[in-house]
Amino acid sequence: MQERTARQQAVTGAGAAPPPAPNVPPTAAERERAERFCRAILPAASRTFALSIRALPGTLGRAVLAAYLICRIADTVEDERTIVPAQKAALLERLLDCFDGPAAASAFPALVPALGCNPEHARLVRHTPDVFTLFRALPSGTQRHVRRWVVEMVEGMSRFVLRYPNGIRVQTLDEFREYCYYVAGTVGYMLTDLWHEHSPNVSRRRYAVLRRHCRAFAQALQTVNILKDVALDAAADNAIYLPEQLLQLHGSSHATMLAPEFARQNHAAVTELIEIAWRDLEEARLYLLALPRRAVAIRMFCVFPLLFAYATLRDLAHTQAVLVPGDAPKISRREVKRLLVSGTMLVMSNRGVCWLIEQARAGRFAAS
Repeated sequence: MQERTARQQAVTGAGAAPPPAPNVPPTAAERERAERFCRAILPAASRTFALSIRALPGTLGRAVLAAYLICRIADTVEDERTIVPAQKAALLERLLDCFDGPAAASAFPALVPALGCNPEHARLVRHTPDVFTLFRALPSGTQRHVRRWVVEMVEGMSRFVLRYPNGIRVQTLDEFREYCYYVAGTVGYMLTDLWHEHSPNVSRRRYAVLRRHCRAFAQALQTVNILKDVALDAAADNAIYLPEQLLQLHGSSHATMLAPEFARQNHAAVTELIEIAWRDLEEARLYLLALPRRAVAIRMFCVFPLLFAYATLRDLAHTQAVLVPGDAPKISRREVKRLLVSGTMLVMSNRGVCWLIEQARAGRFAAS
């Protein structure tokens, strides 16, 4: 309790959070206004997940939209270099207070200092009350799923912020897995719980199968995302996710990760992480194939980021530019469009999805 009070004082300078107001559902007009904002800002938060979330209908779509934006708010606070670690941890805790009612959500933006990040991400933080209005419009069972897993994610983020007050420096593969669990694996569990709640096609038996693979599905996507930005994160955000353990194994270290004279050693370490990502993507494929074919919207939500991850990892595996800040390859718009069209056409066929994954991995849609 004393620790929590100290963190709150780091934010407010005064002590306790405002007492929670009754968590009453918003009015229809409030929900519609909040949803308009959330859908409008989503592409600026993530173009890839904007495509996926739009595939989800009704309450399920609103649940994933609200959950994703809450996670993005937390990620924005975690990444902000102008905020000291103790204050970050306190802000993350106050973000979790927003689940308790509109008073805490309304108070949150004023607690956050001026942000130097992407202007749209800063705008999202200012509109935290709208995001939580959409959350409060969800059914109570859906709210429990979202809250459970977002709390675990945010508390894990806070642990890493406090563990590395001078900038994250992942030491071992086990710690890399731990970080990926908090920022992505939790999302895999949350989504799977939501599929089971909202899709009649996800039976109890199918849900059990999905739960076995959902962590790998989400963490595979996160590993590819980390690899894509590993040099930029180190140079611009003072965060190194490539484990020191791998670098030392090949004769380098965090201190020399971007040094040109250590390019061979550093690339050897990156190659090992790429091989791990390939294996994780194969388990992610099992998750996708385990989704019922009649759950078309859910399969579409999952197939697009998985295809993009295969294509991105393919390019990362064939370049050393991954260790040059800002030079990591990006899949072309032409390939993205082809994968989107083909994924939409083949999403209901497991054989078709497997064929499409192999095309992405081989780069056949990248050719002009």
